[in-house]
Amino acid sequence: MARTLCKCVFVFLVLALSGLVFLLHNIHSVENLTYRNISTLYQSKLHPAQLAATLSTSYHNHTCAQLGEKLSREDELEQRALLDYIDWPGPPPRSRPTTLPYSSDPTRSHFTILPKGGKKWYVGDQLEVLVQMQDFHGRRKQYGGDFLLARLHSPELGAGVAGRVLDHQNGLYSVSLPLLWSGPAQVEVTLVHPSEAVAVLQRLRRERSDRVFFQSLFRLGSLSETTLCNMCLPLDEYPLCNYTDLHTGEPWYCYKPKMLSCDTRVNHAKGGYLKRLISNKESLLFQSGVNLKVQVQASGADRITVLPPRRDELGVQSIKPESVQLVTSGYYYQNSWRPLDGANMHQFNDSSAISQCLKNKVINMFGDSTVRQWFEYLIASLPELKQLNLHSPKNVGPFMAVDSTHNILVKYRCHGPPIRFSNVSASELRYISNELDLLSGGPDTVVVLSIWAHFSTFPVEVYIRRLRHIRRALVRLLNREPGTVVVIRSANLQVLDQNVSLYNSDWFSLQLDEVLKSMFSRLDVLLVDAWQMSLAHHLPHALHPHPPIIKNMVDLVLSYICPESRKS
Repeated sequence: MARTLCKCVFVFLVLALSGLVFLLHNIHSVENLTYRNISTLYQSKLHPAQLAATLSTSYHNHTCAQLGEKLSREDELEQRALLDYIDWPGPPPRSRPTTLPYSSDPTRSHFTILPKGGKKWYVGDQLEVLVQMQDFHGRRKQYGGDFLLARLHSPELGAGVAGRVLDHQNGLYSVSLPLLWSGPAQVEVTLVHPSEAVAVLQRLRRERSDRVFFQSLFRLGSLSETTLCNMCLPLDEYPLCNYTDLHTGEPWYCYKPKMLSCDTRVNHAKGGYLKRLISNKESLLFQSGVNLKVQVQASGADRITVLPPRRDELGVQSIKPESVQLVTSGYYYQNSWRPLDGANMHQFNDSSAISQCLKNKVINMFGDSTVRQWFEYLIASLPELKQLNLHSPKNVGPFMAVDSTHNILVKYRCHGPPIRFSNVSASELRYISNELDLLSGGPDTVVVLSIWAHFSTFPVEVYIRRLRHIRRALVRLLNREPGTVVVIRSANLQVLDQNVSLYNSDWFSLQLDEVLKSMFSRLDVLLVDAWQMSLAHHLPHALHPHPPIIKNMVDLVLSYICPESRKS
């Protein structure tokens, strides 16, 4: 009997101990469930919609505005001034609900060309237009914040110019349009987003910088894992790989693989886009053909005829360009861009002219795919410029092309993360400021930069920080070699639908564009105003502008590189 009891006690103790071990093991597993899910999401066969839903609950509202190096007092003041400069008015806090019926309706809104004292318009004058926004009930809006675009154009003359929109914050908007050619001119006003939609975009930028997510592959021998990466991963919840740049302090993190070390990272890639970011009611504010990039009609005439410039007492035509330059950086006439900074622009219509301009030069292009277009344009335009096979992924780079006859070297490299390319080798992830510090510079060195499209989902502070590092590197480059030619390409408009708007709206691009122009305004560089060049042109908006616009951009750059060509 005693022997049987001892056996039962022993069995009971073994079972109890086993149960305790099992419980402790599962508690540890539950505590690490989220991390393991995140680390192995890409190894599973989840549908993209399921993946996005899982990610949405995994990390949320992690700000990245305060990451990076601590700001100096000077940098802090500049950042505050920039944020104030781009501050956007919106619906009053206690206004009616943000629903479609109370939002701006472009079909019920209208614009009016304001009459002029002399009843005639001349080249050099300013055309004034008043826009009145109304809601879907036909009632005038009592507050501002609508995102409007305006241009003056003449299809007959191949002419166009961007207008300036002033928000009176009471439902009324003034548009100023410079008159730069004689002949017919037509006013066009477009509602890109109603103010209620802009408020949604502001919230997304503030709260959901994770709405585009990234991934990296880690591999060692036959073992591989893929984990999530971003600038804004929580720093204190799960093990991370810290890839913060040692020179600039630019932050970047990946979730640490379960079985591999951080130094086994192979690549960087765009993971995808989170869905279901807005409510059904909010989605009604982003409807193509209803309130998303829809033209506002005129209440009267939308066309005028512009007369040649007035003549002074001596019979000389007089134009005051200083007021025009406050509004626009240039305009199209006969489908050619004409800058208003006092410089002439030469048309490089044959390959020999381009080759002579770039002879003995090294052109270094850094940035996103909008400047890669320029690389591709040169390859297509110059028969003797041959692209070398660097075995780089298509549309990713790095790329290099050589014209041995004219001693021309053209290079392109994408900027560092965040970048939404499909597959960038980890060894090829470079920050522009670090690359600039490696350049010797000189009069035969051309630097071309474009960096904006991949920052639209992040707080503006992130973009300011990146541009600050680039600006410092450019100052160092120009100090050691003042003859270096530097060109900076700004943001441009693109085609929008609801999905694109939530990640890459023109409103995000406009905010970044204003910051870029302000931060580089005092440097000795050429700023290619891609925003106005895409707005003023008659072709549809596109993330990668159409060939005629690209040609005008490249011609502007070549005219800056080779000012002597302007005399020919």
